[in-house]
Order: sequence, then structure tokens, then C-alpha cells
Amino acid sequence: MIDLLVLSKGAESPSTRYRAIQYFEHFAAAGYRTEHRSLADGPGNYLAALDAARRADIVLVLRKTLPPPLLWVLRKVSRRLIFDLDDAIFCNTDGSSSATRMSRFSAMASVCDRVIAGNAFLAEVSGRYNNRVSIMPTAVDVARYRPEKRKPEDSFDVVWIGSSSTRKYLEDALPALRLAASHIPGLRLKIIADFDLDAPGFPTLAVPWCAETEVAELASSHVGIAPMRDDDWSRGKCALKVLQYMAAGLPVVSSPVGVNREAVVDGESGFLVNDDAAWVDALSALSNDGDLIVRMGRVGRERVERFYAKDVVAEALLAVFGEILSETGG
Repeated sequence: MIDLLVLSKGAESPSTRYRAIQYFEHFAAAGYRTEHRSLADGPGNYLAALDAARRADIVLVLRKTLPPPLLWVLRKVSRRLIFDLDDAIFCNTDGSSSATRMSRFSAMASVCDRVIAGNAFLAEVSGRYNNRVSIMPTAVDVARYRPEKRKPEDSFDVVWIGSSSTRKYLEDALPALRLAASHIPGLRLKIIADFDLDAPGFPTLAVPWCAETEVAELASSHVGIAPMRDDDWSRGKCALKVLQYMAAGLPVVSSPVGVNREAVVDGESGFLVNDDAAWVDALSALSNDGDLIVRMGRVGRERVERFYAKDVVAEALLAVFGEILSETGG
């Protein structure tokens, strides 16, 4: 058995769930014994993580950069150290540069045996500090998502899934959605998150996020939306909500930023839109054509099955682990 240790900020973090834990059954089938430990909540967890790292064949750190003393010790005790990132953690969340974040990121990337980046932008930045970078997209368990043909008949449900940390992107889209609501009878915004919007000018349906219900709530909507800002933080995103929409058989209307621009094929699995008028045109076209919704939803799901499915990405990850083991005599 090969011992794989995953270190992250917590098991409930989306990065941990989507970039590691969902693959554990695949890793086990391939002969890996996996363990996850949190690097949050105090020095006790740090000490336990370092002790576990001494015993592991591969240590995979997800998204989290470390203080210099801890990073030095982790590198010292780890036979093989991999850093995985699915966000632009080297800059501020508004996309502006941060010397502090970049310093910690560059230190982390430079000492690892391999960096696994969630997209080409993250890989390019990582490549400045490590010449061993692999691109690995975020994946979804397509089998969990069952496209639902039954949609509400008295409303046209436009769904957005996220959290308070990404609320700003949804708020950016409100002018376009208000304009669309004036053209589309019954438009309703379904918000699957930990908040609701206060009187945005059109009907909303707040659905508290829950792992057990998110799939059904997505599939019972008509269209998924993914407004984004064009900055470095957004370019680091790995299109999780877009992949969820497409796995659920929904057409997607999205800003043409980062991986969203790659995942959504404009005119085939959805629409990439730059301004309010384009948002209105895209949503209007979908609201007026049920067949178009079905057709685009089918194309999107097929695209996820081919490029972003859990099974596909798990095999690619195992190939990277195999490379690292062979390079270091594993």
C-alpha cells in the first residue's frame, strides 16, 4: 500500500471535498491508503500533521500556504510533497496584488516536488517558481446529477449556487437580471446559498445550501448563471458552479472569464455574455425555447462527462502520483 496524506484547512472546505476526498475510493482501488488531516484550529493539528507526514509516501497540501518555519519542517519530513491549488491564493480576493500572499505562495510552490494547478492561469503563475506543474481541472461526480425534465411551469427559474464569499458576483448581475425580468414573464432567481437578496426588484427563491438537496434544486431549475469579474482572483476560479449546472443538464449563461470560458461552449452548451444587453438576449432566447434548453443542457452534460467527470480526473491524478513515485524511486 502507498500512504497518501492530504492536508487542508478542513474536510468541509469545497477544495478538500472536490479536489481530494471525492477521489479517495479511486485511490483505494489503486492501492493507496489515504488519510486527511486539518491544518486549521491550532498548533495541535500542525503537530499531528507533521507526525503523519513522516509516515506518508506522498503528502498533498491543498490550497493552504504555510508559515516559513512550518513549511521548512514539513519539507524536511516529507518524502514527496505536492501542492494543489484551485484559487488565485497569491492575490487579494478583489484581484489586486498582495506581496504577502505572493511571498507565501512562491515559497510553498518552490519547495514542492510537484504543483497541481486547477487551470492554465494558476499553472502559469506556479510555473514561475516550480518547473514541475500539472494542470488538473476540478471535477464533479456526474452520477449524482440526474437531469430533471420537470421544471416549474409558472416561473422561469434562473439558478445561482454559491456562498456569501461570492455574493458580490451575483450582485454585479442584478442590473442585467432586473432588465431581463422586465422582458421575461415569470423570471425568478433561485439562490442556493447561505443568504438571500433584499428586494432586488424581481422574485427570488432562497434555498439554504445542503449537500443532500443541492442536486435536486439545480436540476429543477431552467438555467444556471455564473457572473464573474475579469480580474486575477476570478481567473483563478475553476468553474465549479458551471460544472454543476452542466452536470444537472442546465444551459449556462456566464461571463467569459477564466475556466468558464473554456467549460461553456458559446452557442452550444450556453452563452458567454459581456454586458447587460447580452444577458437579456441570452436569457430571453432560453425562456422562449424549451427545446433549446434541453439541447444545450444535453451538450453541457456530455462535455462534463468527457472532460470534468470524477472518474476521468481521478485517473489523471493517479498518473501524476505514479510519475512522482517513479521519479523518486517509489
